Amino acid sequence: MSEHFGGAASRRDLRKGLLRRTAFAFSTLVSIGLIASPDFANAQSYRFTNLSIEGNNRIEDSTIASYTGISRGEVVTSGQLNDAYQSILATGLFETVELVPAGNQLVIRVAEFPTINVVRFEGNRRLKDDVLEAAVESQSRRVLNPATAESDANAIAEAYVQAGRIAARVTPRIIRRSDNRVDLVFEIFEGDLAEIERLSFVGNRAYSDRRLRRELGTKQAGLLRALVKRDTLVEDRIEFDKQLLRDFYQSRGYVDFRITGVNAELARERDGYFLTFNVEEGQQFTFGEVTVVSDLPEVDIETFEQTLRIRTGATYSPLLVENAIARMERKASQEALDFVRVEPRITRNDRDLSLDVEFALVRGPRIFVERIDIEGNTTTLDRVVRRQFKTAEGDPFNPREIREAAERIRALGFFATSEVNAREGSRPDQVIVDVDVEEQPTGSLSFGGTYSTDTGFGLVAGFSERNFLGRGQTLSVNVSTSPDINDYQLRFVEPAFLGRDVSLGFGLSYQDSAPGNARFENTTGEFQPFLGFDLGERSNLQLRYTYRDVDMVVPAAEAVAGSIIDAEAARGRLTSSELGYTYRFDSRIGGLNPDAGVLFEVGQDFAGPGSDVEYVKTSARAVAQRTAFNGDLTLRATLEGGAIYAPDNNTRVHQRFALGSRQFRGFEPFGIGPREVSLGDSGATVNDGLGGKYYAVARFEAEFPLGLPEEYGISGGLFYDVGSLWGTDGAAGAGTLLYDDFTLRQTVGVSIFWTTPIGPLQFNWSKALDKQEYDRDQTFNLTIRTEF
Repeated sequence: MSEHFGGAASRRDLRKGLLRRTAFAFSTLVSIGLIASPDFANAQSYRFTNLSIEGNNRIEDSTIASYTGISRGEVVTSGQLNDAYQSILATGLFETVELVPAGNQLVIRVAEFPTINVVRFEGNRRLKDDVLEAAVESQSRRVLNPATAESDANAIAEAYVQAGRIAARVTPRIIRRSDNRVDLVFEIFEGDLAEIERLSFVGNRAYSDRRLRRELGTKQAGLLRALVKRDTLVEDRIEFDKQLLRDFYQSRGYVDFRITGVNAELARERDGYFLTFNVEEGQQFTFGEVTVVSDLPEVDIETFEQTLRIRTGATYSPLLVENAIARMERKASQEALDFVRVEPRITRNDRDLSLDVEFALVRGPRIFVERIDIEGNTTTLDRVVRRQFKTAEGDPFNPREIREAAERIRALGFFATSEVNAREGSRPDQVIVDVDVEEQPTGSLSFGGTYSTDTGFGLVAGFSERNFLGRGQTLSVNVSTSPDINDYQLRFVEPAFLGRDVSLGFGLSYQDSAPGNARFENTTGEFQPFLGFDLGERSNLQLRYTYRDVDMVVPAAEAVAGSIIDAEAARGRLTSSELGYTYRFDSRIGGLNPDAGVLFEVGQDFAGPGSDVEYVKTSARAVAQRTAFNGDLTLRATLEGGAIYAPDNNTRVHQRFALGSRQFRGFEPFGIGPREVSLGDSGATVNDGLGGKYYAVARFEAEFPLGLPEEYGISGGLFYDVGSLWGTDGAAGAGTLLYDDFTLRQTVGVSIFWTTPIGPLQFNWSKALDKQEYDRDQTFNLTIRTEF
């Protein structure tokens, strides 16, 4: 008897311990109930005329009863009771659930999950609360779900992994409050950054690791690791880098290039990665025979052959093929040849490593664009997105044009994500183009400092909005100050004037300038509206009007009676009304050779009626650049010049050219060219740079690695500059006019290029090989480096 009772007591203890958590407990309870109730055990079914619900505070009895799916008086099986238990538990509203049959009554006992009073983050310094709040699903005034809390902890940890902190740990804690409320606290241990200590490649023969690292968005940790944000391992960035590598090789003819794997090995101290790209380069191919064919009688083959810009023997590039197809399809549209598509047919010649390309003009399917639907844009107007499409509703559907429009939408920079897809419309011969975008901030407010050996230290503040009022317009305001120049600028650009590929804008500026080695000061106000448009794939033209007001003053303490500068300043305020243009051609845009490029730029300004001075000012620049030794050496040659023609020979110093250190290294601004010099008892009392009406400069540069680790971003260079600045109006002054003729100056020097997070810096050490006595040379110069 004692064993029996002892057994019964043991079963009762087991039932109390397990009923609160698992379905197994429920089945055990049902079994006990069956033993205690022989009638039910024999029938294996239940009939409840009453449901009693206990323990609920927030949730109504009727709501819980509805979760069971059991009606009063209905015959239910033990399996159906288990389903009812699982259904209530699956709502995620209850911490524990018990179903207790008691004769014709079913007792449901529940314990509700508490309500979240507040969600807090502790220990986070690198990622702010607003970033973490966006990563979690748990929110205040919602029911606590432990599974969701655990998922949120994992999401926070993943956010830290994406930020390069793989050792981060996140622990969710619950602090009990009154009224069945809790505080959900995520305790965060951020850990240190796991930087990429070494980024290397295996299998590359044509290009060095150093050259390939320049193409990747991911960088090695270097000297400025506290500022560089691309030296941590981010999975999405690695995927993007793989595509960058493919584009790099394929644009250089390596059509068989592939990446066999990317290995990220964690250092033993778990504070860094060794990242390795395994690649197979394959052979480099060139273009073989390039032809155009068509079976369509209305197609004139010669017309389309004229659009080809691919020559036999050039390095093969898929981009050149894509550009050729786009030009041909645009030509077909201009010739009213609807539904004509261009199919590239490529024949591989392994013997001479060439690819024959046959462009076949074929009849495409007769499908039209029914409509273009745009979603997700809350600020940006629909027309800003719609004008990126060359196709309108009702036009023939061209998949290539849709893909190009998708790229143009992404290139706007207005959206964090953008997806463009086509789906079948109301009829099989119609498609609907869906554009789904997610906007991102497009405005920026910046503060900073500048330094140049020409102008000294300065402060810069600026505001820029690239999507002004959601219209795709650009508005910028910039203020810069330095000891020599205070500059205030306002600029506005409408990129699609009247819905066309024409930009319209204006610039408004005010400047106080006092060149460091000159005696005069200029106050300049300028208003310049302009119009710009493309002439071709690689050329564009800007037309402008400029109204300029210049007040030139020589301080009384600096005045020298009878000098040229003083005589020019005595003319006071001068205004000019100018019409001008600038033509620019850049072969790097869709050029045949990705390792070489040419830039040509020419502009003229005509100051005529309404101006105090009439002149024609012309300037031109030509730059040729190519890389050698598989991209490790960059060679650049620049030829630049300008001329002013003034019928009345009455120009002023601010209208003439003055070469700065960016145009001619080794000399100060106004350091070379015509000068007025007079000697007093103690030396030169007047030594004024006057500027020149003509100038010509040739610059030759070579840039190469210095053998330092790539992550330092430091390379070296050599340069040689030669040129001259000459020509004034021949006015006589208090001193002697020197160097008014064409006299060559020459400089050589070395450069250090340093790519930093605050911008590219260029340090120049120069030596003047050929200079004049009163020239002002400059042995060291530091500038923010600019690319041509």
